[in-house]
Amino acid sequence: MNKKEKAVLIDQVVEEIYKAYPELWDRFGDHGHERTEEDNYHHLDHLFAAYEMNSASFFLEYTDWLNNVLTSRGVGTQLIVDNYNRLIRHLSDGKWENPNEVKTYINYLELGLERLQKLSQ
Repeated sequence: MNKKEKAVLIDQVVEEIYKAYPELWDRFGDHGHERTEEDNYHHLDHLFAAYEMNSASFFLEYTDWLNNVLTSRGVGTQLIVDNYNRLIRHLSDGKWENPNEVKTYINYLELGLERLQKLSQ
């Protein structure tokens, strides 16, 4: 995924999250919005690294770490689940430079969702 594709994807996802959860503005303000953008860049960076290493476990370890960090900061697991679902939807709908890369990202995100569902039970 090139830089432009990544930026457009992240803008769409973050905008949708803040429309769906307007209370995030009150809880976290502009700083939280910026962190959400950064988090999504990290999600994609970790997906790329996992893709390059052909290692779903790398992304799953990141998902575990992310969940621990964000829940300790008052961001529930459900918001991560929502974020991953939005990434999957936009990745599925887009026309990307490398469709095999994106297919792998979606697979890893789905595995991450399974992991998060188990953690939240």
